[in-house]
Amino acid sequence: MEQPGFTASLVAGGVAGASVDLILFPLDTIKTRLQSPQGFYKAGGFRGIYAGVPSAAIGSFPNAAAFFLTYEYVKWCLYTDSSSYLMPVKHMLAACAGEVIPFSLVQFPLWEFLKALWSWRQEHVVDSWQSAVCGAFAGGFAAAVTTPLDVAKTRIMLAKAGSSVAGGNVLSALRGVWRSQGLAGLFAGVFPRMASISLGGFIFLGAYDQTRCLLLQVGREGS
Repeated sequence: MEQPGFTASLVAGGVAGASVDLILFPLDTIKTRLQSPQGFYKAGGFRGIYAGVPSAAIGSFPNAAAFFLTYEYVKWCLYTDSSSYLMPVKHMLAACAGEVIPFSLVQFPLWEFLKALWSWRQEHVVDSWQSAVCGAFAGGFAAAVTTPLDVAKTRIMLAKAGSSVAGGNVLSALRGVWRSQGLAGLFAGVFPRMASISLGGFIFLGAYDQTRCLLLQVGREGS
């Protein structure tokens, strides 16, 4: 078992995080306004959707760098044979160590599984563009199944101070949405969210894989 390039993972993660925010920040703003109880246009519509993009990209660099460094390190520590049934558990633990959110627990094991399946079918490790495609599918699926939690988070953020929802109770927020808007309310903005995160998964994981491969190659050539 070879130790992975942790420095390459650190830098590649930062590049991936900044890249995806620069491109997709406006779509996330639109998705949030679609989920607002005020309605899309009263929440701002298409006004100012690029506001805050530079600061978001700068903030994403260290966060994504730290996530991927932790993710790769935990994967390395929990090394198992690639055919082991424990592989999904390892990837879930690694994602959980990097960022404790349900979305990552779905996306990263699925991304790793799709890459492994594609590699097995073509009998060689996936290229960076193939890793990006796997990231898009994994991100879209994770986005769909976690949309109710995202709706609850949005309602909590936009709730009036002193209300029961403003207290941060996710179940209370979900019950409120279910009673007032039903299933459609729980999955409000699901298609823009899936489109945004699928594209984000393509850019984020593809950029990470490509940058990491390039850095590792430069490191090997320089040694």
